[in-house]
Amino acid sequence: MDTWTRRKFLTTSGVAGGVALAAGATAWGVDELLATGSGTAGSDAATLVLVTLYGGNDGLNTLVPAADGHYQDLRGDLAYGEDEVLALGDGLGLNPGMKQMKRLWDDKRLAVVRGVSYPKPDHSHFRSMAIWQTASPSGPLPSGWLGRWLDQEGGKDPLMGVSVGATLPPLMAGERTAGAAVRLGGAKLPDAWQRTCTELARVDGDAHPLLKRAGMSLADLTKVSSAFDDKQGSDHDDTDESDDDATNDRGSAGGQGGLGTQLDVVARAIESGVSTRAYSVSLGGFDTHAGEKATQSRLLAQLDRDLGTFLDRVRKTKAGQKVVVAVYSEFGRRPKANANQGTDHGTSGPVFVLGEPVKGGFYGDQPSLTDLTDDDLRTTTDFRDVYATLLRDVLDTDPAKVLDGHDSTLAFL
Repeated sequence: MDTWTRRKFLTTSGVAGGVALAAGATAWGVDELLATGSGTAGSDAATLVLVTLYGGNDGLNTLVPAADGHYQDLRGDLAYGEDEVLALGDGLGLNPGMKQMKRLWDDKRLAVVRGVSYPKPDHSHFRSMAIWQTASPSGPLPSGWLGRWLDQEGGKDPLMGVSVGATLPPLMAGERTAGAAVRLGGAKLPDAWQRTCTELARVDGDAHPLLKRAGMSLADLTKVSSAFDDKQGSDHDDTDESDDDATNDRGSAGGQGGLGTQLDVVARAIESGVSTRAYSVSLGGFDTHAGEKATQSRLLAQLDRDLGTFLDRVRKTKAGQKVVVAVYSEFGRRPKANANQGTDHGTSGPVFVLGEPVKGGFYGDQPSLTDLTDDDLRTTTDFRDVYATLLRDVLDTDPAKVLDGHDSTLAFL
């Protein structure tokens, strides 16, 4: 079993740019973040919220081919019956815990992209997540795909891309700039340290370029720490926040708990007119080699509840009506259940795209359960097609400049 933690992935992925931006630091309060906004959520710019499910979510028990006898044979006791799933059509249904997603589907605000992966899939958490976060299936890159988007934006605003969590994921690290990591919970930065950072950030114009960059980083840290995070005594519960997998019984996978708390920060920032265009949040626990059904159903129900609450809230504002949420995991699981009532590392899986601008429906073909490659599902949709669509239609960027020439898109926006 390839057990791992999100922290280990972050430190071994080879994408280091910007990770130190908030290393070891907690931030000030959300009230200070709101002060950076325009005071109104009336922006015409669209916003991307990227949700990473760490550990390899089992796509076949998320988007369930319950009507397929081959699925029933392969999964045995792990299989869901046709009468249990939330029917979408084409013989497919959502996991029983995903009632809010079903509501969004019925409202045509949920796109389900099927069979998503990359060429020559890898079963390693580290390698697969590095590929997803850098958008480079052919070889390692020193930057993430949203980090390269930030490079295209010029890197003038440290709040343009924000990861809600203790560390900056590789996807937000660019070659010349990086997004901001925003830690939830913890004590406020000491005033003395805040003053020290402010003073050190003042660098003369004729200083050495490296000294200038260090000063810019400290200035960014000061600005970000003054903008984000729950203050001490907040009425928001982050007791389940964790960088590790300690709270995910039988589902070691890194990532974080407290998705609702992360999305609450994003919602308040959107409502306040903060300048951020792309947010990254995460949920861990999906490495379900054993006892999968209970663990995954609990996690999917949490994902469903928290995303439904978030979208219902932000759609009440003009800016919130332009929010697009994309949900992915580094790989799916193998079609055949293992001997421990779980599933092992696989290949392709569904990507969900949600929000008011979304054209709901199925995109891409459902992988066959009778035409497997080395006992794995085939890939029917290149993950870069999803990214290219988000870059073009949400972040207003030429995807070819970010994805090394890849500009093939889908029609879900």
